[in-house]
Amino acid sequence: MTLELGVLVSGSGTNLQALLDAARDGRLDARIRVVLSNRPDAFGLQRARRAGVPAVVVDHKPFSSRAAFDEAVVAELRKAGVEWVALAGFMRVLTPLFLDAFSGRILNIHPSLLPAFPGVDAQGQAFRAGVHETGCTVHFVDAGVDTGPVVLQRKVPIHSTDSEDDVRARILEQEHELFVEALSLVAAGRARLVADAHGKHVLIESGAPSPP
Repeated sequence: MTLELGVLVSGSGTNLQALLDAARDGRLDARIRVVLSNRPDAFGLQRARRAGVPAVVVDHKPFSSRAAFDEAVVAELRKAGVEWVALAGFMRVLTPLFLDAFSGRILNIHPSLLPAFPGVDAQGQAFRAGVHETGCTVHFVDAGVDTGPVVLQRKVPIHSTDSEDDVRARILEQEHELFVEALSLVAAGRARLVADAHGKHVLIESGAPSPP
């Protein structure tokens, strides 16, 4: 199936660029219907415009509540014909209103091997913890913070000579590939969110890549 995709960004949008490039080149079966940001100065908006994709700003500052902001965002996504949502560096916690609107159809990329180092500055958390490896995760979004069922993960090493910036750059390079790969599995029907007696988890069809 072709993913009718909305991409939410708050910053430079390098993961967005990876998705735009993959959709353009046919490596990702998706139509990016709109790119939306809560920040008017987000460079990701320029990336969208350069690719001929509608770019929309819904500034969170004027809204009296998170729910009111999410309601406005959902309205813009629905107006654009979005059915699936990709969070590509969107620095807002989603409310139940948003989660219900796109239930089971929101994916996020996070710069750690979840459940390790959830929340903000995951790269810095890993670096300061002195671990020898970290990575990135694509997961379905639920009501928790970076707690949703994992689709794919990829590890990266942390060397003794690394700076924190080295770690960030190494993770980001892998994020660009992993987000495309995970969304491609979803589009192909090879990765599905299922619920059973043990809760929700991702079922990956035999022969598809699986998390390490």
